[in-house]
Amino acid sequence: MRPPRPIQIVPLRTEAVAPVAAARLTYRGGPLLASPQVFLFFWGDAWRAEPQAMLMQQLNDFFVFVLASPLMDQLAEYDVQDFSIGRGSRTGAIAVTTAPPEIVTDTDIQQFVRDQIASNPAVSQPTPSSLYFVFLPPGVTSELDTASSCVNFCGYHSNVNGVYYAVMPYPDCGGCAGGLTVLDAMTTTTSHELCEALTEACL
Repeated sequence: MRPPRPIQIVPLRTEAVAPVAAARLTYRGGPLLASPQVFLFFWGDAWRAEPQAMLMQQLNDFFVFVLASPLMDQLAEYDVQDFSIGRGSRTGAIAVTTAPPEIVTDTDIQQFVRDQIASNPAVSQPTPSSLYFVFLPPGVTSELDTASSCVNFCGYHSNVNGVYYAVMPYPDCGGCAGGLTVLDAMTTTTSHELCEALTEACL
């Protein structure tokens, strides 16, 4: 059965809004991803050519760094009795050269991740702390229900049958680049989705 529609997405970069009083968070019993084990998919042969090949290496390096960084320690404020968020690791990364559709739906992402887990021995098998990131190449649009990347969002995370994943469209639009370099735009969105997926995996 398809899980509820994910609501945790990175919106387009717009003007900052005035701060409001912080709400008090309450734990409602969902899973947290403790000591996250992150695997990266770079979908499409564009990732084998420059400048995407360099970007792919930089994103790999980013995950090695951030998963063992003090940022993970700060997420301990979300710890509950059964889950303690700690530092994690990047368990692997591959470039999958099959071409994605020009418009990739969430169903396409789910099928892609499940197929890779089932058929590719290079892919880490899922555990309760596994998180799979799917990076899309330039020129490919991600669709989530009626919303589209570069129009309504810059990234999102979700899950299917206990497999947690995040989708990272290429930020080749002003709304998602926001004047940043491609690497900075992608690491901004990626770190946002990483933190959200660890602390509210099923939203």
